[in-house]
Amino acid sequence: MTRIDHPYRGLTGGRWLRGNLHSHTTRSDGQSTPQQLIDHYAGRGYDFLAVTDHDIYTGAKEHRGWDRRRMVLLPGNEVTANGPHIVHVGPGGYVKPDRLRQNAINRIASGSGLAIIAHPNWTDDFDGTPIAKMTEWIGYHGVEVFNGVIGRLPGSRYASNKWDVLLSQGRRIWGFANDDTHADIDVACGWNVVYARRRSAAAILEALALGRFYPSTGVVIRRVGVRGMRIRIETENAVRIVAVGDAGRRITYVDGPTIEVEAPANATYIRFECWGQGEQFAWTQPFFVRKARAAG
Repeated sequence: MTRIDHPYRGLTGGRWLRGNLHSHTTRSDGQSTPQQLIDHYAGRGYDFLAVTDHDIYTGAKEHRGWDRRRMVLLPGNEVTANGPHIVHVGPGGYVKPDRLRQNAINRIASGSGLAIIAHPNWTDDFDGTPIAKMTEWIGYHGVEVFNGVIGRLPGSRYASNKWDVLLSQGRRIWGFANDDTHADIDVACGWNVVYARRRSAAAILEALALGRFYPSTGVVIRRVGVRGMRIRIETENAVRIVAVGDAGRRITYVDGPTIEVEAPANATYIRFECWGQGEQFAWTQPFFVRKARAAG
């Protein structure tokens, strides 16, 4: 028997929270002080924020010295020196930027943190993090399918191509949208909308680890439903929704705010891209098609 395995099952008893997981302050190469950064996001109605300065761990000790403005502050840092960048969100403390990035990923995981591959399509050759490395590494939680600061740097801010390569290999990798804030202009370009049981760091991190969220640059997803092999996505403001399958192939699309699709029997995963006006998008996490093993 074939079934759909997905992270949006049982979304009850919680609430949707919006936040950014990748930002920099004057403690590394950002233009805003930590308090100014918090003020920027709080003023835009954000629920949570992670300060991830380059190779500087920011945790509860630093948070206690700032006015959180009712936001939940998540600990983190960006592993930067000596190789491709990895955003570390969550507990565990400082992680040495080992040239063998697998060692850094292992240390993040051992401390119950989340490892997210940052801006994979940065640089002139659109290969800030080579897909060969992303295929080689194991144990990381996700990849930035959108990175806002790359909009004004060489490369592409979008990286769904590398996400599809990994998903087609059978990897369970979540997609993230982050600002990578360095200047005021970078604030609120892309965000993650998380379904959390409580408004707390522990609940938000748990939901992120489970994939109970969607990345967005402006499209709002209202409801995700699965019945048997049918998947239904409802949005507030999408003008087109595209169902994407193995190796990035389009399964189908609908011009409108809602789509309902029967998962093809030969697919291994389906994800949805919700297109809005201008550069407004939202991406669902993948829905995995699981085939039961034959008896015998």
